Amino acid sequence: MSTRRHVLVGGGVAAAATATHLRKHGFDGEIVLVGDEPQPPYERPPLSKDFLLGTTEFEEFQVRPPAWYDEQSVDLRVGIRVTAIDVPGRSVTLSTGERLGYDGLVLATGVRPRRLPGFDGDRVHYLRTAADSQRLRAQLAESERVVVIGAGFIGCEVAAAAVGLGKQVTIFDPAPTPLARVLGATIGSVMTGIHRSRGVQIRAGEYISELRHTGDGMLLTSNLGHRVECDLVVVGIGCEPNVELAAEAGLATDGGIVVDEYGRTSAPDIYAAGDVAAQYHPVYGRTIRVEHHDNALRQGANVALNLTGSAEPFAEAHWFWSDQYEHSLQSVGRPADLEDLVIRGSLEDHDFSAFSLVDGRIQAVISLNRPRDVLEVRRMLFAPHEVTAEQLRDESVPLKRLIPRSPRATARA
Repeated sequence: MSTRRHVLVGGGVAAAATATHLRKHGFDGEIVLVGDEPQPPYERPPLSKDFLLGTTEFEEFQVRPPAWYDEQSVDLRVGIRVTAIDVPGRSVTLSTGERLGYDGLVLATGVRPRRLPGFDGDRVHYLRTAADSQRLRAQLAESERVVVIGAGFIGCEVAAAAVGLGKQVTIFDPAPTPLARVLGATIGSVMTGIHRSRGVQIRAGEYISELRHTGDGMLLTSNLGHRVECDLVVVGIGCEPNVELAAEAGLATDGGIVVDEYGRTSAPDIYAAGDVAAQYHPVYGRTIRVEHHDNALRQGANVALNLTGSAEPFAEAHWFWSDQYEHSLQSVGRPADLEDLVIRGSLEDHDFSAFSLVDGRIQAVISLNRPRDVLEVRRMLFAPHEVTAEQLRDESVPLKRLIPRSPRATARA
């Protein structure tokens, strides 16, 4: 066995994918995976959906079963933090006091929920970990009135789960519609209608300015002076990347740990992947940080490939999904203008795909209940093609006929 050692820092899918693909690509040296949570690496999307509803158990969304780490000779260290990186000495210090040398180091430290000052307490929830979801699930069972602060993915998914449990839900967000930043006003309005049809009160353009604990709940006051009583609060106002470990070691950070198209940081033999990585994308020609499950998996796999001697740039199209009630929302690519979309299908029937089209090229698609459209666009997004808005709107022509099956282009999208 090789005497080389790669240390992976993080307990999510990016670190686990790196370990998996290191072995797949023939690396036979030491792999040490260090995660600060007490569980083996797991997927986070179920935390605001099935796991929160109690329909999925933790074991079902672990990235790998615990036995896999032993079978693949991966030294899994859970409940342990990396407290410092010695770049010149090529070593890390653990919270146990141990120092580990490395030949390659992968930082997949993820993100943490952005907190609201003064919004704390036993019945105020921020959702990021399995422990957070378990605690929220237990309190949802004994609550009736739920307030969600923030109408992003976490907020909307938690609201849908709470409604599924029979709770009264109110969402506050200063934006004009739910998910406005990622969907725009048109599709955001569709999501507003979906939630309101399920009884959710959506207070768009309004935010909570004060929280006061009462004897058996909380009293919230909005910027418009409205007061709402509730049993628990879920805060979902975005995340902050965990860059402190990297920054203290002198690595470049700018809205994330800065990496090139190969996942390399500014320090030799140190890589970053997943939600924390602000990566240069060779197709878009700029640095982008993405907080989505699929991206973390693929970046981890790409870093493993490059750690084993390849030089493969990460040039994937970014894809996400969100399940709310019976609806599946998916998107791939990066829209040029969220208010200038070509609609294929019916907004009213909640069955459509919305295309961002610039000079005959599809930049992105946002789909509600049309996963096949997203799959087709994902296959060709960076390949040469030319379509018109009229062709995209015409459902008599299958989308796949508009898309050439040519190799992926390296030219900028």
